[in-house]
Amino acid sequence: MAQPDMPRESEAYVLILYYSRGGATARMAAELARGIESAGIPARLRTVPSVSPDTVASQPPVPDAGAPYCTTDDLRDCAGLLLGSPTRFGNMASPLRYFLDQTSDIWLDGSLAGKPAAVFTSTGSLHGGQESTLISMMLPLLHHGMLIAGIPYSEAALMHTQSGGTPYGASHWAGGNGGELSEDEVTLCRALGRRIGKLALTLNPNPEKTA
Repeated sequence: MAQPDMPRESEAYVLILYYSRGGATARMAAELARGIESAGIPARLRTVPSVSPDTVASQPPVPDAGAPYCTTDDLRDCAGLLLGSPTRFGNMASPLRYFLDQTSDIWLDGSLAGKPAAVFTSTGSLHGGQESTLISMMLPLLHHGMLIAGIPYSEAALMHTQSGGTPYGASHWAGGNGGELSEDEVTLCRALGRRIGKLALTLNPNPEKTA
């Protein structure tokens, strides 16, 4: 099986597009990738650069560590999408929003319409706006015509978690468990990844053909 961020060019994949500053959202992305791979479809991990008040960004074209920066082709050609961000005052982080604001060409050609998608987030406090952040990430995906999937209550961890986890998408409470993902959070990340992977295969049954 291909590595999570290196599917073959001709192979369908689920894109995990996220922004992470402290590392918690990136750890969630890794668990989501494991869930996607368990469904039998590769995951492609991609991030976005930070934004600044400078007129011209000074970020290097390739990050020093972690996932590569996402391109519009990474997004356009995916068979499914998992979108993740830490919470910023109950909303997605501005670097991710900035990237999505540049996708009007993909919206115009309808490349994402009919593809499955889900969202995930991390907060520093237990009631730090997880659900509103998840919903904020759903809005542009709905405009793109994507099919939004959450976590069903048939996932037992959703009923007894005392950390992150919502029916709107996977979440993590970074202030609990020493900053590491709890067992329930890992379980729910993998479950959501597996669900999107299965939906991507159902909607794109020929995995050797790009979406």
